[in-house]
Amino acid sequence: MKYIMTILWSVLLVSMLNYVVSSVNNVPFILSHGLIMSILVAIMIFIITAIIPNEPNPTEQH
Repeated sequence: MKYIMTILWSVLLVSMLNYVVSSVNNVPFILSHGLIMSILVAIMIFIITAIIPNEPNPTEQH
């Protein structure tokens, strides 16, 4: 479920960013570019979460 939600949020946010930037630069909005970039962003998020450990840092006991 977390993979589906990550891809969904990635598509929504990157497409929104693509729309805003294309409007500011006065170029046509192309949805497929946003979808390709959102898949790449989602893959990058999956890689980063696989690298970062889930365990808390050990605390020193005195």
